Amino acid sequence: MFTLTATLLRRPAAALSASLLALALAGCQALPTPPKEPVRYDLGSAQVAATDAAAAPRTLVLADIQAPWQAEGSSTAMHYRLAYDQPHALFAYSLASWRLPPELLVQERLRQWLSQGGRTVLSAEGGRIPPLVDAAGATHPPTLYLALEEFHQSFADAQHSHASVRLRATVTGGQGGAEVLLGQRLFVATPPAPSADAAGGAQALATAVDQIAAQLLPWLQQLSPQPQSQP
Repeated sequence: MFTLTATLLRRPAAALSASLLALALAGCQALPTPPKEPVRYDLGSAQVAATDAAAAPRTLVLADIQAPWQAEGSSTAMHYRLAYDQPHALFAYSLASWRLPPELLVQERLRQWLSQGGRTVLSAEGGRIPPLVDAAGATHPPTLYLALEEFHQSFADAQHSHASVRLRATVTGGQGGAEVLLGQRLFVATPPAPSADAAGGAQALATAVDQIAAQLLPWLQQLSPQPQSQP
């Protein structure tokens, strides 16, 4: 012990400094790697399937989509739920978010579906008021109101998750200058995610929107304003 201590004391200062530097570098290498850069997701381009649009309205008004769970203001947070642990709480990924508020991404993707077959999709005035299209200013095309009631990734356990999307659709039409209800329906889709992470969640949520769109179009084709009864 005395010999080793004496040797260290006799070691030149430069050599001792080099030894301390080597120990410091070794300690730095044991630190965790810095976190990755945040990733911003969207739903991509809709893979619109060919459908028979002959019976669908040739002109449709799409009102601004509503998101009740975004009541405190639009957010780009990417939410998930731990159904196996805390089923009544929504969490947000810290290093993943949406490129735009998710309700806007859903509306744009549905617009791509609705526009197929040469259909004209108009925007509502002020987001909610259907535009008048006839010369007399008495009628307007069917108007589609959408409420995105649920839109998140749900984990059944740590390795398995799925999308959870609930969309309520309401259609109105103009008759004699008045807006009447033509129909309302709740659409639900829960496709599995290919991976238990944000990337898998984004892919599953895009698939869920497409599944709902594939059900929405045939439903819209069944709706048409009823002729007004004569007095």
